[in-house]
Order: sequence, then C-alpha cells, then structure tokens
Amino acid sequence: MEEKITKKRQKQGDDGGFGYRDAGVDIDAGDAFVEAIRPLAETTMRPGVMAGLGGFGGLFDLKATGYADPVLVAATDGVGTKLLVAEAAGEHAAVGVDLVAMCVNDVVAEGAEPVLFMDYLATGKLDVAAMREVVAGVAEGCRQAGCALIGGETAEMPGMYAPGRYDLAGFALGVVERAQIFDRSRIMPGDAVLGVASSGLHSNGFSLVRKVVEKAGLDYAGPAPFDGDRPLGRALLDPTRIYVKSCLKALKTGGVRGLAHITGGGLVENLPRVLPDGLVAVLDADAWALPPVFEWLVEAGGIAPAEMARTFNCGIGMAVIAEAGKAELVTDTLLGAGELVLQIGVVETADQGEAGVVFENLEAAWKA
Repeated sequence: MEEKITKKRQKQGDDGGFGYRDAGVDIDAGDAFVEAIRPLAETTMRPGVMAGLGGFGGLFDLKATGYADPVLVAATDGVGTKLLVAEAAGEHAAVGVDLVAMCVNDVVAEGAEPVLFMDYLATGKLDVAAMREVVAGVAEGCRQAGCALIGGETAEMPGMYAPGRYDLAGFALGVVERAQIFDRSRIMPGDAVLGVASSGLHSNGFSLVRKVVEKAGLDYAGPAPFDGDRPLGRALLDPTRIYVKSCLKALKTGGVRGLAHITGGGLVENLPRVLPDGLVAVLDADAWALPPVFEWLVEAGGIAPAEMARTFNCGIGMAVIAEAGKAELVTDTLLGAGELVLQIGVVETADQGEAGVVFENLEAAWKA
C-alpha cells in the first residue's frame, strides 16, 4: 500500500533521514508563519477579494469595485537599505508599512485607487517573530491605503542571505476609470505646485544616510542628534506616509492635474515625470522648512543643497499640480484629510535650456 504523508501525520525530519531542514530550510517554520500572518491579512479584506491566503494565486473580482470602464495600474518596489537600519534597531514593523507605501503611493500618483497588494519576503533563515512583525506592518499599510493583502511569497534561502538578513518586495494593483487617467497636456503655466509633507526620510537615500551615521561615529542605539526623545535607529525608521485616501479625495475636486510621488531622485527627478515638454516647475526653497532629520544630514554629512534636492524628499512626500483656479479648494481638501500642505511653486514656460525643475533660494535656504 502506498504511504500517504500529511502535515498532521509527519513533521519535517520525523523519519530520521537527511532532509530539507539539514540544508537550512524549515518547512514547519514556514507553515507556522503562514498561520501567524493569516489573521493579519484578514484585517485588510475589502470588496472584490474572493479568497484568503493559501491558494496558488490571489483572486480578485474587478466588477466588485464598481468601476464602469476600469484601467489597471500596477506598481512594484522595495524598501532598500533602510532594512539594514531596521535590523540594527531590531524593529521591523515600520518597514512593512514602507513596503506598502512605496507601491500604493506610486499607484495613486497615476490617479488610481489601490485595491490589492502582495509581498515577497526572502531570508536566510526564517525568524517567525521578526517576520510576523514585518507582515503586521504590511497589513497596517494596507489598511491605511484601503487595499487588500491577498497573498505573497516567503522564501527561505540559506546561503543567499547572511543570518538575520532579509529582503522585501511589494506589488500593488490599482484601478482608475479610463476617462480619469491624467492627461499631461492639461497642465498649464500658472498651475500651482502644492507640497504635501512627508513623515521623514521615507524609504530613499538610506545608503547615504548610513554613510553619514558612520562618518559621524554614531550608534543606532544612541540618541538621535535631531530627536532627543528617541534612539537614532528608531528615529530613522519613521514609516513612509501613505497618501492614498487624501489624494483620492483631492482628485474628486476636479482640480488636480498631476501627482508626483517624491521618492528616489527627490523633487529634481520626480516632478518632471508628470510635466509636459516645454514646462518647468519653479520651486521656492524658502516656502517650507527642512524637517530636522534633513537639517542634520546637511550639517553632519556636509551634503550640498543641490545633492539634497536630487536624493531626498526634503520634507515633501507628494507634489500636487493643481489648476490655478482650484488650488485653494485642493489645498483645503488635503488639509481636511489630515495632510500638511503648502504651495511650494508654480508651473511656468521653460526658458531655453531649462528642464524639469528650477529651484529658487536653494543655496540660501538649505545651506549648512
């Protein structure tokens, strides 16, 4: 008779032979991890989700979203070397929020509503407690964004990652009505550039941040030079702000002509992605104050203002191009949704040789 092997009857290694666990992969820990995160995923459910965790793929009913002529918008991203700070600090929930934020903020920047999210977690040896903390952050990010965590992959790969190391990737899918897709040609000279405040560094520039920490001889467990109430590692881990719900409300005003998620490349690289040829965003660096963490980077790292502007968000996590006559309405809507918003510039016709973003008062405002 053929012997049947089930999870209930036999655990990994029960037969006493050489097996996967001897190679460094613990199937039983993986099973325990799935059971540990299942309740977290269930807290993110929304209309359209057709099945929970455990299948070969996540099912989502697009009709249940209520869109008449839907276009799908997909985004993928990671957290970068901020993970090394999380490992040094021994705190992992924030990077789970970051993972979601980096993807869903890109989706809403296309005018779309994020509806589902999937994650990929890779590690050398699965630490169920630490990785559950990560997924708890992922679930929190999904709740903030209003999208469902419908599945993912956890890969245990000994030899690929050093002990205690892990990597994350996220995948978000959103929906937008075809008629509501941004048309860059509608952006006109005189349109306002609104800056929506960031919550800190978000998830970009951490390779440079870590170099500054090293240069300054600081310890992640020691006090943060820019925040006397928290250790440096914890202060650097403030999760990326999720702008989905506030931006979706702003879109309903009819006054938003473009959105730019300010990630790697800063304002210099990201704002031009939404501008048509022949136009520039003229920004006044005096319009907002650099948050303390960025002031510290300028001073401790000796980073030039131009380098700050092309590396970090510098306090602006989302830039909104608003129709001139509706800029006040858009601002009030974002403020009502809990955002801190300032007009930081205006769209103008480009002079010969100008491209993308022009800063005024940059050197004076951001110098060490």
